[in-house]
Amino acid sequence: MKSSQKQHFVEILKKYRTKKASPEEIKFLEAYYNVFEASEDLITEENEASYSFLRNQMKTGIDQRVIVPNGTVKKLNWFRYAAGAAAAVLLLSVSVYFFKFQSENTHDLTAKIDQHIKPGGNKAVLTLANGRQIVLNDATTGEIAKQSGISITKTADGQIVYTILNGNTGSESTDDGSILKNTITTPKGGQYKVILPDGTEVLLNSASSLVYPTAFRGSERLVELYGEAYFEVTKNKSMPFRVKSDLQTVEVLGTHFNVNAYDDETAIKTTLLEGVVKVGSANQSITIAPGQQALLSKSGSGVLVKRTINADQEIAWKDGKFSFDNDDIKTVMRSIARWYDVDVTYRGNVDDISFSGEIFRTAKLSEVIKILELSNVQLDVKEKTIIVSYQP
Repeated sequence: MKSSQKQHFVEILKKYRTKKASPEEIKFLEAYYNVFEASEDLITEENEASYSFLRNQMKTGIDQRVIVPNGTVKKLNWFRYAAGAAAAVLLLSVSVYFFKFQSENTHDLTAKIDQHIKPGGNKAVLTLANGRQIVLNDATTGEIAKQSGISITKTADGQIVYTILNGNTGSESTDDGSILKNTITTPKGGQYKVILPDGTEVLLNSASSLVYPTAFRGSERLVELYGEAYFEVTKNKSMPFRVKSDLQTVEVLGTHFNVNAYDDETAIKTTLLEGVVKVGSANQSITIAPGQQALLSKSGSGVLVKRTINADQEIAWKDGKFSFDNDDIKTVMRSIARWYDVDVTYRGNVDDISFSGEIFRTAKLSEVIKILELSNVQLDVKEKTIIVSYQP
């Protein structure tokens, strides 16, 4: 097939993805849909992700244009829109060549990317008060440490559980009277769940750390968060649970909530799923209800505001998904970078690029790239750096 024919087809495909194709070009590609329906052997492992998205998009376009008055969908033969048998043959030739060309040129690169860059998983380091460090993903299941009347156990499903031993209070303190503190830290590409001595469950997202006492005593349960974590707090009316992170403190009695306090984000976001949460910063404080979020800006005077949000989207990460709703590409890539342990650089102006959709966090990086490139963006991978640029 001539190079000019292949290039023409590729340009139409790009225009269709960005909703810039003319009616004639749309009909051409919808005829292309029928070619694939009749020739499933054209689909390979390398082009399946792109094909599936485009096929569904084309099918939706077809159905929307063939609804008859009684509400049923009339099945049309879209080869009518090709210029006779010769055009249909040309269409098939173009399709075969394009996907063969795409597969041969992307297979090696895709394999290299997926070999060297993996999705994240259960990875963390536990640092005890005495400075001893335990790499949790390497530690065996069972008791991994004892500390001031506390047994620290790693479960088979990758959790750390603190249990107060019989006859102990777990309240050993330092010379100045303060309680011993441990720190659990996840790297980029890691997450981990810890069950604190009071039964509170904390799931740490990637590139995060939690500092907490070996036992809670006194009038409060205070922990320090750097990064992002989801909390399910055990109720105790006489001892509020407080999460300190950078510019704010969250206070609860017993509830489910998420705090995103990464250094590279422009604001701290506290999202409530259940119960009541009070968020305070400097001379400000607000109370939020389930389905609401406290947003603390890091710029200027650090204004604290309350807004209603999609809570499920905010905590999608704990359920194994990325979830975006018209988020700018830099916000999207910060999440991708933390989970896949990569760096990101930008080429040219990408400020107007946004993305909506969900991606499973178990997906290979090459699959994530294919999905993101369905928007007006191009992603190139050089070793462990993703280069993002505008794709007109």
